[in-house]
This record gives sequence, C-alpha cells and structure tokens, in this order.
Amino acid sequence: MRIFRIIFRIIFKIILWFFILSIGFTIIYRFIPVPITPLMVIRLYEQAVDEKKELRLYKDWVSMKHISKNVPQAVVAAEDQKFLDHNGFDWEAMKKAWENNKKGKRVKGASTISQQTAKNVFLWPGRNLVRKGLEAYFTFLIETIWSKERIMEVYLNVIEMGEGVYGIEAAAQTNFKKSAAKLNRNESALIAAVLPNPRRWSPARPTPYIQGRQVWILRQMNNINPVGMGI
Repeated sequence: MRIFRIIFRIIFKIILWFFILSIGFTIIYRFIPVPITPLMVIRLYEQAVDEKKELRLYKDWVSMKHISKNVPQAVVAAEDQKFLDHNGFDWEAMKKAWENNKKGKRVKGASTISQQTAKNVFLWPGRNLVRKGLEAYFTFLIETIWSKERIMEVYLNVIEMGEGVYGIEAAAQTNFKKSAAKLNRNESALIAAVLPNPRRWSPARPTPYIQGRQVWILRQMNNINPVGMGI
C-alpha cells in the first residue's frame, strides 16, 4: 500500500505543478511577448540535423498597433470567420469535419485561431488524443484569460509563415521588404492564403492555386467586422 501512496503523491504533484505552470504562463503571456515556442525549437532541431539546411529563426514581435488592419481581417477571412463570436471552438465546423472524416472525405480542418494559437504557444505538432486534449485545455485557458485582441496579437506573432520565419513582421519583411504596418489588402490576403502550408507555398511567388485563394479571401474580407481585433 505504501508504494501506491508514493505513486499517488507523485502523480498528484505532477498534475498540481502542471496546472500551476500552465495557468501561470498563460497569465504571463497575457502581458509579455512569447519568447519562443515548441515548434520553433523543433524546427531548429530539424535544421541542425539536416546538412542541407542552415539554422534560421527569423521573428520580430510587433504589437497590434504596428500591424496593418488588413492582416487580421485577412487571416480571419481565411482561417476562422467566427473568431469574434465563438469561445475558442467552432462546434458546427468540428461536427461537419467529424462527419466528413467518417465518410472518408478530405476536408479543411476545424481548428479555430484560438486553437491554433494555443497549439503554437504551448504544444507540439501532432494529432493524437493527448495532444488534442491539451490543445482544448490551453484553448480554454487563453479564451478565459486573454482578450480576443490579445489572442490575435499572439497568433500573428508566433505562427509559422515560412522556413524559419515566424510572425507577421518577419513574413512582411521576407516576402515584401516592408513592415507589417504597411501591408496592403492584396499582400495580406496572399500571406493568409499560404498559412495552411507556409513552408510549401510563398506569398512572394504565388502559384495559381494561391492566387485563387487570395481572390476568395479578398472577397471574404469585405464581410469581416474588425471591431474587437484591435484595429
């Protein structure tokens, strides 16, 4: 019995410290820039073990007031049009994705911007149940502790936007040789268009498919209400 009590205490302490640290970091990141994410570390490791690649980590945190209003409108149009209305989860999209997956159809993922932000800041890439459960937990935390504007600001600063490129400022400088504050509608829509696979596609060299997505995103941007996103 003693061994079970010891194991129980160890498990209890691990769970307790997990909650303390996860809530603590969520509160801290409400106010300060996120210095690095697990994905950035993983990509650096991949670069280090691949002789054909050079180590590259290009990121430059900027506040919402230094990001063109076209950018959040474009990413909401492309990734999560219910961003301002949901509590972190788009249940209708999740149900649709689940039903189509059961039928063997390949459909767009149902992850919201909040879920993507939680995943990028706190977790690693993956689709297993443990990872998805943690993603739901951290999504609940940031939706509870952060404002929608803060979620958008963090999202735009940590998301992968190219090989070794993270955040909108680095993407703007890399692809268009200008700051994020000066991105126009077309450029913002191009950046949003490549987000599903930023290491495969480039806003600076758009394929016909990406140009088609850009046109669709530009149309959708007309329907996006900017109020609540800090613009």
